[in-house]
Amino acid sequence: MKRIFTRIGKPLPILALGGALLLTGSVWGFEHKPATEGNGKTLNVPMDETAVPRSAGPYESFAPIVKKVAPAVVKVVVTASCAANLPDQQWPGFDDPFWRHFFGGPMMPQRQMPAPLEHGLGSGVIVTKDGYILTNNHVVDGAKDVQVTLQDGREFTAKVIGRDSKSDIAVIKIDADNLPTVRFADSQKVQVGDIVLAIGNPFGVGQTVTHGIVSATDRGGMGIEDYEDFIQTDAAINPGNSGGALVDADGRLIGINTAILSRSGGNQGIGFAIPSDLARSVMTSLVEYGHVTRGYLGVMIQDVTPSLAKEFNLKQNTGALVGDVLPNGPAEKSGLKDGDVVLEFNGKKVPTGRDLKLTVAETKPGSKVPVEIIRNGSTKTIDVTVGQLPGSQKLAQNNSRDTGTLQGVGVSDLNSQARQQFKIPETVHGAVVTQVQPNSAASQAGLKTGDVIESINRHPVKDAEQAVQLTENAKDKHTLLRVWSDGGSHYVVVDESQTG
Repeated sequence: MKRIFTRIGKPLPILALGGALLLTGSVWGFEHKPATEGNGKTLNVPMDETAVPRSAGPYESFAPIVKKVAPAVVKVVVTASCAANLPDQQWPGFDDPFWRHFFGGPMMPQRQMPAPLEHGLGSGVIVTKDGYILTNNHVVDGAKDVQVTLQDGREFTAKVIGRDSKSDIAVIKIDADNLPTVRFADSQKVQVGDIVLAIGNPFGVGQTVTHGIVSATDRGGMGIEDYEDFIQTDAAINPGNSGGALVDADGRLIGINTAILSRSGGNQGIGFAIPSDLARSVMTSLVEYGHVTRGYLGVMIQDVTPSLAKEFNLKQNTGALVGDVLPNGPAEKSGLKDGDVVLEFNGKKVPTGRDLKLTVAETKPGSKVPVEIIRNGSTKTIDVTVGQLPGSQKLAQNNSRDTGTLQGVGVSDLNSQARQQFKIPETVHGAVVTQVQPNSAASQAGLKTGDVIESINRHPVKDAEQAVQLTENAKDKHTLLRVWSDGGSHYVVVDESQTG
């Protein structure tokens, strides 16, 4: 059977199902951080780490749990440009000879028309009394306007505080006080068989509650996100549930619903939620710093298969095999070598390569941690100083008036990974473009993923942070870029004077 992973809240016309948009690079966004956000704000998030009671049951009614949780689950309605959902940044049908007959040949797609707006539906969970709300990145990605409706009927315009495409978590905020909230549970204590409730706004019919059990934990390798550690459930989850709450039998948040596995596009009993521990960690970073900082080793890793275990004289098919060590990275500086098999990282077992990736990402950059490895059949422990993932995301966004340029463009530091991915020579320096929003002024000027911005308004660019700084508080909406692309450099003028 072909596996089809479906987003359950992507803004699309008539609430149609949308596909997953996965960003492979760490990006910086050319949108300005709100003046009051990302500046050391400390969240007061309700937390209950006790294990859920596991009595034999049965439950006669879930009404008391729903009454406690439902007021903190909101409807999120997003307005976006439909061009953002066109993979080729073109209007449907422009390749048809009929249209070329009237509009002048194959160059017509470059004469872009103003994109009509579309509306999409998702859900969110209020986590602080002053209005911070957790939802999915894919719900608010590309949003021009975000409206939040509470269970009691109150409506608010929300501000996007930050987005993290690697985990599919986003934080939005409304201006209100004394709001109902959901307590966080320790998602590491969730067990297969636990009863769960899913609360959200499927298909726009209104707030809906479904129930089921935890079908599996630690689900990964699905290709949905860069960092996957899903809770799987058979509670009915459908389009519009994205960003909604998955709660335990005590009404505590254990996950944020994000995707389903379906052949029909609707619920078939296999849904996935981002664990609350991961969601809380990402949310805290987005609010406090405006971006997510992750640990980094600089290695290419793979799972240990039975055939590899035999070749490397391993007793078990567990661990993460180091296939390559990137030059000048933290791993190389600490003495890790290709062919090493990582068994433990900072005291935690490493059953697979995915487990190592998640554990390293959660480690604070600059930390010195012990790593147990097998090298040439012998077990040894080495100390590794964890680096910071290059170009860690900075996607704090603002729905108010923008004061900078290059809106809708994401860039990353030009490191060895980026050079390898986009085949960029060592002689080229600057910030590599990892994202260009369709129908933006930058897209119309020809900027595309894989280009390298070498200078901005004749100022040389050394990294992603400097690229963002050179576009801040710009009064002139005309930006002169020197761009390396397709083997050579050229100049590009991005005119945002006519864009909204």
